[in-house]
Amino acid sequence: MSGPNPALTQVAGLPIADPDLAVAVSDGLDRVEELLHREVHSDYRFVTETSLHLIDAGGKRFRPLLTLLAAQLAGGTSEDVVVAATSVELVHLATLYHDDVMDEAVMRRGADSANARWDNSVAILTGDYLFAHASRLVSQLGPEAVRIIAETFAELVTGQMRETRGPRDGEDAVEHYLAVVAEKTGSLIATSGRFGAMFAGAPDEHVTAMRRFGEIIGTVFQVSDDIIDIASPSGASGKTPGTDLREGVPTLPVLYALAGDGPEVARLRELGVGSRELADDEVGEALELLRGSRGLDEARRALDARADAARAELATLPDGPARRALAALLDYTVARIG
Repeated sequence: MSGPNPALTQVAGLPIADPDLAVAVSDGLDRVEELLHREVHSDYRFVTETSLHLIDAGGKRFRPLLTLLAAQLAGGTSEDVVVAATSVELVHLATLYHDDVMDEAVMRRGADSANARWDNSVAILTGDYLFAHASRLVSQLGPEAVRIIAETFAELVTGQMRETRGPRDGEDAVEHYLAVVAEKTGSLIATSGRFGAMFAGAPDEHVTAMRRFGEIIGTVFQVSDDIIDIASPSGASGKTPGTDLREGVPTLPVLYALAGDGPEVARLRELGVGSRELADDEVGEALELLRGSRGLDEARRALDARADAARAELATLPDGPARRALAALLDYTVARIG
């Protein structure tokens, strides 16, 4: 069995084979990090402290990475590309502050969440502050960028509202779930890819392909998380299995499993899987039932179908190191499920 390729350079967790691309993307991420810190600085020190709370807690910087890779398909990392990459990360961070309030979370990225460290009001206002600065940055990129980010804001809020309210009477639960994921997760990742290609001067058809690729890979990432939460042995993924079950979240494998029949499905319904928070002993039983259900197989097929759709979008883009790195990003996301 061969070992790791020594020629690969890890950039934000992504192995990049081309050394020039690795340097360009790594340098771009450093510029994004610098702008993030500079942008949230306030004369009121407490605002700076709360804003840096999640910035300095780390994170994958997945969205800026996608923006920078998309830019390498065309003109490379211009100042506008750095501004665009920073703005999408600020939007993402702002949503995390708000999400933690809605979820009553106590931890985020291995640290106390802002709402736990301070209170809900501070967390909400910090999220609003980051949204404001994201908007200010995007205004430097022109009216088209402002329109795009405004539409993205609307999709993010619609997805959250859709998730909060749940499916309407008679609405297919799986279709509802996929709509939520496309809006809550896919929309901002789509804008990340779109901005990178757009501000690097790529032709319209390549900008469109990167937007579509971003939305699809956002869904792929979420569905792979859903599968890992059920299928991964304890500790293998770095996460505790059954987290979504404990929180009563109806993920894709759960929805597919509940659409079936038989005594196992009846027991899952009796437990209230996906509709209420489960105790630890109930989580263990639910995991065992779900691992033997058709739900995981259906979710894996859905994941593979979307990965194929993402590869089809990549096939329309110029061949080269950047496209291969984007393909590696997709493959990594799919391979997480084992």
